[in-house]
Amino acid sequence: MLPSQPRPEARDPADRLLTVPNVLSLLRLAGIPLFLWLLLGPHDDLLAVLVLALSGLTDWLDGKLARLLNQASRLGALLDPAVDRVYTLSTLLTFGAREILPWWVVAALVARDLVLLLTLPVLRRHGYGPPPVHYVGKAATLCLLYAFPLLLLAHDVHGWVGATAQAFAVAFTGWGGALYVWSGVLYLLQVRLTVRAAGHADRG
Repeated sequence: MLPSQPRPEARDPADRLLTVPNVLSLLRLAGIPLFLWLLLGPHDDLLAVLVLALSGLTDWLDGKLARLLNQASRLGALLDPAVDRVYTLSTLLTFGAREILPWWVVAALVARDLVLLLTLPVLRRHGYGPPPVHYVGKAATLCLLYAFPLLLLAHDVHGWVGATAQAFAVAFTGWGGALYVWSGVLYLLQVRLTVRAAGHADRG
């Protein structure tokens, strides 16, 4: 009788790489160069609005499908907010260059991400990864993703359509900007508590 072979260990579903939500996040990432080219090259803002709208749709879909298909993964937990952040930062800088947004608004929102970026080495030194995405940060990103296409429409379309887009754009930019900065403050507090707890554990 042949000895039984050891059964291979079941792979953790959270370690999956090729999932529908992850593919959608990668497609969203691939759309960033096209979006920037449309804004800075031919200034085709209406097509840029379409790319932004598709980005927002896939951003909503990947989270929804991750739950419906049970395809949540560690890569997706990192990839989705990272793509959102790259989209947000690249759009802010481009809008500043095109004078669609004042530079002081761009500087305040970009500075928030730069400050949080500087905390990552501190967390790694204590054995921690990036802090989990806070619901305030998710709400801020959602507001800004609504604001960006509205800002483009207000910049290019005249009449009552442009005026309506401008009103909603200002509202979403204000809400999104305030929540974005506030979420940064919450992340900093979270980092401080994490580092303090790690210090107490080391001394204990």
